[in-house]
Amino acid sequence: MSEAGVPGDPHPYVGMWVTADNHIRQELLPDNRYDEARGTKASAYTGRYQVKGNHIDYWDDSGFTADGRFEGDVLHHGGYLFYREGSAAHREAVS
Repeated sequence: MSEAGVPGDPHPYVGMWVTADNHIRQELLPDNRYDEARGTKASAYTGRYQVKGNHIDYWDDSGFTADGRFEGDVLHHGGYLFYREGSAAHREAVS
């Protein structure tokens, strides 16, 4: 469910989030699932997530949990900075 609690009504953070070096790519899917690739390993981590405001909680399919916070087009998660792919913040981070 989205933040509003309505299935199929995605929050504004749906989409691809990447590290500046593009090594980690995390896609937040509209069905509140995520798929994270690391390097050449597709679907290295998968699970579900929930967004409340600018906070995100993760429940990985392997059993661990994590969280993060959004600041505009930047996601702080697991000691990494992720950028909304193609955003101004992403372009600045890779330049």
